[in-house]
Amino acid sequence: MALKIRLKRVGAHKRPFFRIVVADSRSPQGGKFIEKLGTYDPLKEEEKFNINLERSDYWIKNGAQPTEVVGVYLAKLKK
Repeated sequence: MALKIRLKRVGAHKRPFFRIVVADSRSPQGGKFIEKLGTYDPLKEEEKFNINLERSDYWIKNGAQPTEVVGVYLAKLKK
């Protein structure tokens, strides 16, 4: 089973809000997930994303691959 760390959209129409989740790569974007790692709110001015770095490191060590977008956020937070 290939795992991905990716965004799951949960916001309303024209009010985007995303959860950063660990999910099976075969499940759809809004489908089931294994664990919620954080949130991303593109409408906020500051503190747009909030993520549990300990748990994200745990999942990456156990084979989960972050998507391109989530990888950029993780790199920014680890600076």
